[in-house]
Amino acid sequence: MAVTGLSRANRTISGSIPILLAISAAHLVNDTLQSVLLSVYPLIKDPLGLTFAQIGLITFVFQVTASVLQPFVGAFTDRRPLPFSLLFGMAVSALGILVLARAQGFITLLFAAAAIGIGSSIFHPEAARVARLASGGRFGFAQSLFQLGGNSGQALGPLLVAVFVAPLGQAHVLWFFTLAALGGLLLFAVGRWYASHLVEQRQRPSPARHTPSPLARPALFIAFLVLCALTLSKNVYTAFFQSYYPFYLIHRFGLGVSAAQLQLFAFLAATAAGTFFGGPLGDRFGRKTVLWLSIAGVLPLTLMMPFVGLWATSLLALLAGFLMASSFPAIVVYAQELLPGRVGLIAGFFFGFAFGIGGIAAAVLGWLADLFSIESVFLGVALVPALGLLVWFLPDLEPQAARSH
Repeated sequence: MAVTGLSRANRTISGSIPILLAISAAHLVNDTLQSVLLSVYPLIKDPLGLTFAQIGLITFVFQVTASVLQPFVGAFTDRRPLPFSLLFGMAVSALGILVLARAQGFITLLFAAAAIGIGSSIFHPEAARVARLASGGRFGFAQSLFQLGGNSGQALGPLLVAVFVAPLGQAHVLWFFTLAALGGLLLFAVGRWYASHLVEQRQRPSPARHTPSPLARPALFIAFLVLCALTLSKNVYTAFFQSYYPFYLIHRFGLGVSAAQLQLFAFLAATAAGTFFGGPLGDRFGRKTVLWLSIAGVLPLTLMMPFVGLWATSLLALLAGFLMASSFPAIVVYAQELLPGRVGLIAGFFFGFAFGIGGIAAAVLGWLADLFSIESVFLGVALVPALGLLVWFLPDLEPQAARSH
């Protein structure tokens, strides 16, 4: 019987890789659709008569709708998993892409942003749960591979917009509906695997519903506050890049729209690479070590960036994006270790909090850019990674985790 159980475990681990790859690819599609919305701003700002403040509000609507539902979806599906909700979320995002391709005014753009945000809020909590279920116990690696898909999609969006939409016009955003359809096919297959996994899980003896937290309640509360501050630091800084970095490069260095979008693609590609390495490094060296390096360690780079030339700006942006992105897999897995058994709630909360903070930051930064200048705002956000010093107050969970295994 022991051999049978071991072989079953081995089949689960080896069979998890295709599912991890599929859910990562679906995350790529989901976040490409999100990134398309942000990447078309330079193409539609002047033709549709938008201000920086209105661009910030579009990002705000997208990211708030992408954030508000996520903890509720995660908490609900912790109790009642919904395998095919992933497919439904992709369909809602595809609707947003259709509206975006035809939008001729600010209000319609808000509707498109809301649809893409709602689809994303449905997708992320259950997708993160699937990644953990398919991890074979390598939680950091699985979270990084899952987030690699998302960050790769964020990077691909500006590149695809620069190549296929910028020369031809806003209506050609419609091509991304085909990408959404391909994502839907992937999620149908993932949903079938997830549903069969749930059937198998119900046939096993039920474990205790929730494992207690390794920390007492006051320490748990402090740890969550620190994780929220680290998430805020990362997402305020990256919100500037996602919505305004091309404008900064155009205003300060005189780049064209396509060249500026390619610079944004390079930054987001670096964040994708950082995301991939963050989880495995956390598995090997500890989440807290990764958090020290990825947030507090970025501060010297961000402080230099507003004062250097174009090529130095590009290089420092790549390094900062790589390091900062490595923090998020560590944050999510660290939080899941703080509250075992609440995978959907934790994923929904931190993905949602990240989107919400990013949306609020985009709106505020856009308003400040209208009031002062895009260069002044960039100088201000350079100080935000100083919040990474709060990592000092996080307890080291790795020895406790090792003892429990």
